[in-house]
Amino acid sequence: MQTRVDRFISQFEEGYFSPEVMMLRFTEELGELAREVNHLYGPKKKKASEEANTVEDELGDVLFVLLSFANSLDIDAAKAFDRAMTKIETRDKDRFTKKKE
Repeated sequence: MQTRVDRFISQFEEGYFSPEVMMLRFTEELGELAREVNHLYGPKKKKASEEANTVEDELGDVLFVLLSFANSLDIDAAKAFDRAMTKIETRDKDRFTKKKE
């Protein structure tokens, strides 16, 4: 996924945004995701005039910006994910009630 993002962004002179702008873009996309979740599951329903977006679409946008952010900082997202999962699998292995087999 990071390679595909890089191929897209690398075709433009502007390239990747600065870390500050990436953080702002990420926050913007998270807000759009939050809005969709609130419309679908929360008390605030969409107006008839509002664009029909989906949680899936907004998650895709968040993922694109996250991968762009990782690329811009030369971070391997797969390695970062693996480290995070190892930490979580160790720290939280007995935190929740496990399903019975």
